[in-house]
Amino acid sequence: MNSSSSSSSSSRRKFMDTGFAIGQKEIIRILILFLVLTASCLFLYKTAHPLQRLSFNNLTSLLASSSPETIKPTIALRKILEKASNENNTVIITTLNQAWAEPKSIFDLFLESFRIGQGTQKLLKHVVVFCLDSKAFERCSQLHPNCYHLEIFGTDFSGDKAYNTPDYVNMMWRRIELLIHVLEMGFNFIFTDTDVMWLRDPFPRLYPDGDFQMACDKYFGNPTSFDNWANGGFVYVRSNKRSIDFYKFWYKSRQNYSWLHDQDVFNRIKTDPHISEIGVKIRFFDTLYICGFCEPSKDINVVCTMHGNCCLGLEKKIHDLNLILDDWRKYMFYVQNTTWSAPLRCLEK
Repeated sequence: MNSSSSSSSSSRRKFMDTGFAIGQKEIIRILILFLVLTASCLFLYKTAHPLQRLSFNNLTSLLASSSPETIKPTIALRKILEKASNENNTVIITTLNQAWAEPKSIFDLFLESFRIGQGTQKLLKHVVVFCLDSKAFERCSQLHPNCYHLEIFGTDFSGDKAYNTPDYVNMMWRRIELLIHVLEMGFNFIFTDTDVMWLRDPFPRLYPDGDFQMACDKYFGNPTSFDNWANGGFVYVRSNKRSIDFYKFWYKSRQNYSWLHDQDVFNRIKTDPHISEIGVKIRFFDTLYICGFCEPSKDINVVCTMHGNCCLGLEKKIHDLNLILDDWRKYMFYVQNTTWSAPLRCLEK
């Protein structure tokens, strides 16, 4: 009896040991298969995206590309654009960071210009503010109904970005990318820098035949001439295939001029033969109506907007834009022969 039991126990142990060994082999095979499949996937991804460095974030975003969470911002963005658009499906867009959102800074002056401008109060409801950081969004939401928090990873856009620094260049290209998205959703827009003071309704000054219409640092009298010195701080764009293709070509061209911001790249590509192939109609605004510190309007009776351009330094810009609004208040109170008091400090080196 004991001998039989011992033999039976020995057989069971051998069977279990054999089964365990087989189980181990199967697990090893499965692991090897998994590693081979993973390596194949990574190789295919690297082949499909040769210029993109593979990282955990890249892989995560790739795997999450079909997740509902990635669609929510687009839905939210569409809703706010629909809410703000006028009867022609046009919105007014600006961007804002913490430095310009501080009390008595640029954003306060921007909103004030709409309130005291001629025929501009009604336009405020069409303004959508894209906030580049949480502090800007918090302040914007206290002052204006149409604020959208644009989450940007990897770069801090909250501070005052000096002209042409790497962060400034990155911020400008992020803006172009955003505007492509707006066009693809079917919205026309006026993009305005926040340091543009809206003194009169500029819509009557838009050209009826231009897909892409841009302000100038200096205007030479011909709205179709590429000799005009372009300024991207005030732009009107109609949403159509031509304008979308043009913006995508503009954005893609940064690869050839990675050290330049969007305005400088525009000046490099504006005569490119591909622009003619796209067929986009480009126009430039007369600085009599759409002007800035680079070339102020000579007639306060017809001026629409005044841009605080050609001015380095936030304090100087705030000071001189306050002067512009003071000049405008005098003009609105029928002070005869009102002239511009600015630029003043912006002229200082």
